[in-house]
Order: sequence, then C-alpha cells, then structure tokens
Amino acid sequence: MFLESFLFFLLFFFSAAAILLLFIFLYAKVTPYDDYQLIFRENNAAAAVAFGGAILGLCIPLYSALVSSVSYVDFLLWAMVAMGIQLLFAFVMIRINVKFSFEKLLEEGVVSVGVFMAFLSLSIGLLNAGSMSY
Repeated sequence: MFLESFLFFLLFFFSAAAILLLFIFLYAKVTPYDDYQLIFRENNAAAAVAFGGAILGLCIPLYSALVSSVSYVDFLLWAMVAMGIQLLFAFVMIRINVKFSFEKLLEEGVVSVGVFMAFLSLSIGLLNAGSMSY
C-alpha cells in the first residue's frame, strides 16, 4: 500500500515539476524581453521579482489541482488550464501599453513595477486556484 502511494506521489510530483519547468520556458517566450539576460546578466531585480511572482502564481493553482483532482488526467487538464491562464495574463499585462509600459519599466529595472507585476500574478493565481475548487 505504501509503495503504491509513494509511486503516485512521485508521478504527481514530477508531473507538477515538469509543468512548472515548461511554464518557466514558455513564460520567457511570452515576454518580449530576455528574462534570463535581465536576471542573470544584468542583475535586474524587477524582472526577477516579476518572474518569481509568475512562478508562484502558477504554483498556487497547481497546488489546488493536485489536492482537488479526482484522477491523474484530471490533474493534468487543470494544470494545463492553470498554466494557460497564467501565460495569457502575463502576455496581456506585459504587452499592453496604456498609461505605463510594463515591458519598458521592467527592462529598466523599476523594482516597484516588478513587485506590482508579481502581486498581480499571485492574485491571478489565487483566483485561478479558487475557480478550480468545484
């Protein structure tokens, strides 16, 4: 019994980790700037905080999908929905240029914008997770 439970744990855990890695890859593709260049080469704290918020913003609904799914396939479907919503949110927020440009300000390293973007991502993640608790 324990071995079977442990194998299911491994299946769900590594699937969630793979989805997270896929999200990290896709998030960097969705943003119009080079996240890794900004974070690892230019030491841009705003980009790091925004990216970190996006990661946590996905992990919240992933957690919800893990605890409320009735099967592995159910989990995978809800995880893909969660990832799609988070990526769509990032795409829209970073590319809209109404009064302020998230893209420009994040590239310039404006930390307050990175923090704001992180909190927006976390908020969308919470709404995403709450919507899954059917």
